[in-house]
Amino acid sequence: MIRVELRRLVRSRRTWVTILMIDALPVLVAVLLAWTDLGPRPGTGPAFLSAVLTDGKLFPLAALGIVVPLLLPIAVCLMAGETVAGEGQLGTLRYVLIRPVGRTHLLVAKLVSIVAFAVLAVAVVAATAYVVGLGLLGNASQAVSSVSGTTLTGRELALRTLLALAYAILSMLGVASIALFLSTVVRSPLAAALGALGLLVASTLLLTLDAADVLKPWLPTRYWLAFVDLFRDPIHWRDVVRGSLLQLGYLVVFLGAAWANFVTKDITD
Repeated sequence: MIRVELRRLVRSRRTWVTILMIDALPVLVAVLLAWTDLGPRPGTGPAFLSAVLTDGKLFPLAALGIVVPLLLPIAVCLMAGETVAGEGQLGTLRYVLIRPVGRTHLLVAKLVSIVAFAVLAVAVVAATAYVVGLGLLGNASQAVSSVSGTTLTGRELALRTLLALAYAILSMLGVASIALFLSTVVRSPLAAALGALGLLVASTLLLTLDAADVLKPWLPTRYWLAFVDLFRDPIHWRDVVRGSLLQLGYLVVFLGAAWANFVTKDITD
């Protein structure tokens, strides 16, 4: 079943159109930066965007800072919301379950396909950003300065970039599990996606309120941009670890809720 879901994901035109739409914004930003030679002041704008004018190798990180707060989670919500509710709306879920495939196996296969989508999206954005960054913004130096001002070798930059990409993918697990849970509850894939997006919007707004300080450590969007700490010297692991544990916590809770609801759900359509 997992192979079937992955094959469907890779062969779906919607998958690649969605990824290209996510990828388009960082490319547009790179073109505008190269054309105008005007970047945001240090400390403003998306992470690393102020530094890419002097070194295009950093543009994959800037691209992450652009897509992670909004575009990537929207796409993940839409994909996850479609998983179960979409099958039910089309009337194919009942026939899928007639096969000798357990509901738990089916739910795991759906989750794997969502994670695979996030991996594909992040990989395409990073690869495109690297090519575009070097092509349009140049490669001014062999050494790169960390956020702390120290020098990173090419190997250190590559390793920390891979860790940042992995963290960005992990950060999507929470939103994916929420949307997947809602997809087992409602009959409309759009309702499942909008429900998850509504929770993310609420999380983002609460992060700006001092009155919500008690809730902030538990909000799903709290540590999404903590990958910046991977480029400090020494690395600040605290928020990265907290963000990873938080997303894994959301995954366990909402995937467990999705499983409990799905295995007992009466599929009549």
